[in-house]
Amino acid sequence: MEAPVVAVVGRPNVGKSTFVNRAVGKRVAIVEDHPGVTRDRKIVEAEWLGIPFLLVDTGGWLPSGSDLDQKVSRQVEQAVRGADLIVFLVDASVGITEEDDAVATWLRRAGKPVLLGVNKADNNQREDDRWQFLALGLGEPHPISALHGRRTGDFLDEVVARLPVADGQRADGDGEADDDWDGAEGGTSEPGTAIPAVAIVGRPNVGKSTLFNRLIGDDRSVVHDLPGTTRDAIDTVVDTPDGPIRYVDTAGMRRKSRIDDPTEYYSLVRALRAVDESDIALLVIDATEGVTAQDQRLAERIDAAGCPVVVLLNKWELLDDPDDRADVLGQMARKLHFIGDAPVLQVSALTGKGVHKLRPVLADAIERYHRRVPTRAVNAVIADAQQAQPAPGGARVLYALQGASDPPTFTLFVNRELPPTYLRYLERKLRERFDLGSVPIKLRVRKRSS
Repeated sequence: MEAPVVAVVGRPNVGKSTFVNRAVGKRVAIVEDHPGVTRDRKIVEAEWLGIPFLLVDTGGWLPSGSDLDQKVSRQVEQAVRGADLIVFLVDASVGITEEDDAVATWLRRAGKPVLLGVNKADNNQREDDRWQFLALGLGEPHPISALHGRRTGDFLDEVVARLPVADGQRADGDGEADDDWDGAEGGTSEPGTAIPAVAIVGRPNVGKSTLFNRLIGDDRSVVHDLPGTTRDAIDTVVDTPDGPIRYVDTAGMRRKSRIDDPTEYYSLVRALRAVDESDIALLVIDATEGVTAQDQRLAERIDAAGCPVVVLLNKWELLDDPDDRADVLGQMARKLHFIGDAPVLQVSALTGKGVHKLRPVLADAIERYHRRVPTRAVNAVIADAQQAQPAPGGARVLYALQGASDPPTFTLFVNRELPPTYLRYLERKLRERFDLGSVPIKLRVRKRSS
């Protein structure tokens, strides 16, 4: 049985993300004391009383607001359609507002089971005030304080009591989850098989979320012509002919010196963490602007993380002049030379043109990233390389092996220190012999004890 889905909804700034963090037990959603921080749907794995479920953090529902508000509201509506239970949060410190009443009216028409939580009830007086929310017509209001944890355990008891779960699971109550549940929404995987993660990174407003939606075939991320629309890392598992892939849409990255908003700072931290934890990174560059200094810094950060990179020149269809296209490709060669032979694709995330070329490139890069090489083959390559070009000063590799993958990491046992130029020579030979392409290679050198 698939894990049930709980969508957390409400008007802006009632504490939805704080509740999600409290339920999961760690800070997975960005929280700031002003409305509009959460814009996309963020789906996280949660568990209570041994029952696993998916918790969906949503933005504030304001369908009559600005164009961006309406797009966020459509994300909320889509989350509700796919949920088994709705947690509707209101603010005890404010009371019933017109927006609360509008959300309640919409939820009553949606025909989904709703659990009403009165958040910020952090004292006895506010708990007593909860009864005014009976006027919303959604049943008993449950007082909680997501920030302080007050009565959140009782509230989560009520949440799981209303969830559809596998037969016998609720009776066990021993913390053991259903063996078939892998916590990956929208995708499946073999037991024990890690799903490769693909992080989509780039400067603000280069089309990352549009590409993300194109790849997953669903309007999961809010797309708007306002830089910085995506605040958190949003991920979705997609089944492909090559197996499941987890795509992670990240917030646009800017220089830290230009970040003065705490929310944007945490968005940057989450994006960098997504890069560090990914198997491959898609660096999206706006072809109409060329390769900027910030694009260079992002490529350096990805290269330092040790994961393969595929460069996507987005909005390519807007470059009509062949000279303009040649100039952008020239900038790639000059400014991003350090990423070597990384694949470069010209795409249009908006129209989908060229995006189909990405899947085989990803499959190839992921396979190389996880590749394991027999020790005998590694030593044969090193021996041939040393015979063709001995190291200076009598230095020599005595033995070599692949100590790890993700990325391929080779350990060289030497009699004395090898010059950096010779290590690059050996790296090149290993890359060529084992067809590792542009995948980063790490060499660890161990000197024999005297």
